[in-house]
Amino acid sequence: MPTTYALPKTLHITAMAVPLAGWTLHTTVLRRRLTQAQRDPLTGCWRREAFTDRAQRLLERHPDELLLVLADADHFKRLNDDFGHAAGDTALATIGARLTEWAGPRGVAGRLGGDEFAALAQIEPRHHKLRLEHFAHLMNRPVPYGDGLLPLTLSVGAASPHTVATRELPALMRAADAAMYEGKHQGIVVQARPHHAQVPSVNGRRQGRPGTTARTTPQP
Repeated sequence: MPTTYALPKTLHITAMAVPLAGWTLHTTVLRRRLTQAQRDPLTGCWRREAFTDRAQRLLERHPDELLLVLADADHFKRLNDDFGHAAGDTALATIGARLTEWAGPRGVAGRLGGDEFAALAQIEPRHHKLRLEHFAHLMNRPVPYGDGLLPLTLSVGAASPHTVATRELPALMRAADAAMYEGKHQGIVVQARPHHAQVPSVNGRRQGRPGTTARTTPQP
């Protein structure tokens, strides 16, 4: 009769662990690639959809301790024209880094498109004023570039459930957007109030903003 040998127990465990380890590595790689696809490669901020998803979850968990800011770079086309697109990319990357720093590890920062950014930070209402002052100081500093500095100022609107009287993320973003344009090019942070959430919007953005042209149905 042929002789049979039992595999050592440790060999059995190793044989089972190899495919398991391979699957774990595969899952980790896929998860990392998915995360990378959800981030803007230039700024490191979350893309619009990923930002919205994370902001919504944060709002559901801490509805009374959040502060939302929307920010646009002022005269960004002029910066590109005067200093070149590489300088513009440097400015955008800096905005993303500073916004992420301001939002902190419990917040979320996103690039919504072009030079438009947003961040949602977990901050108690009594600290909102101080944190917005810090935001203005942080975001409006010149950007080191080559042997000089790039001028950088942002228009900023801020909204919170405490000041806008709503816990709905679309309404908060609409209010922050309207407040931002109220103080456009003034170098200040405008705090949204309830009436800012009532500003007419098209496709989820303030009416009259680039990219908000309403679609019309062709006449027969």
